[in-house]
Amino acid sequence: MAKTRVFVKWVVAVLLIALVGGARAVSVCNIDTKQLNPCMPAVTGESPPQPSKKCCKVISKANLPCLCSYKNVLPAVGINPKNALALPKKCGLETPPECKVH
Repeated sequence: MAKTRVFVKWVVAVLLIALVGGARAVSVCNIDTKQLNPCMPAVTGESPPQPSKKCCKVISKANLPCLCSYKNVLPAVGINPKNALALPKKCGLETPPECKVH
């Protein structure tokens, strides 16, 4: 079971790297990874801007518990996990337990 989790997280890390690199989009957690591009400014850096309306629209369609389960791989692709996990609340969505910032 632990090996499967590690493998799945590794695959998602590769997919996220592909997203950042501009490779083909794939479906992850009910959204096309290319759709996440508008969210990049809101999840990178120390003091990011508020997420755009386009970003929030994408986040509202995503399977948030699924997306948040990959929080440990985000730094590998330059995404600040604290910023990423704050997106649901900033977009006016209920934050799943998996997305809580500790």
